[in-house]
Amino acid sequence: MTVREFERRAAQRRQSDPARDREIGLDQFRILSFAQWCALNGISPATGRRLIKSGRGPTVVQLSDRRFGITIAANAEWQSARRRPE
Repeated sequence: MTVREFERRAAQRRQSDPARDREIGLDQFRILSFAQWCALNGISPATGRRLIKSGRGPTVVQLSDRRFGITIAANAEWQSARRRPE
């Protein structure tokens, strides 16, 4: 790996640090693609579509006519709402 490639990858890692995003409030603006959201939550795309269509999923952001995503903040809020009481 070249030095340039190493620096590029390091910059990407710094750019996409979820802990830092939450700390400075960027998580409300970062958007996960639908596929990333499904993978992050360990669900299939069919289940993800079903959750969103039924209104039991997180709030979505319409990116274009055919593409949508979920903000990191909306995903965290959705996950918190689904927590079971202990």
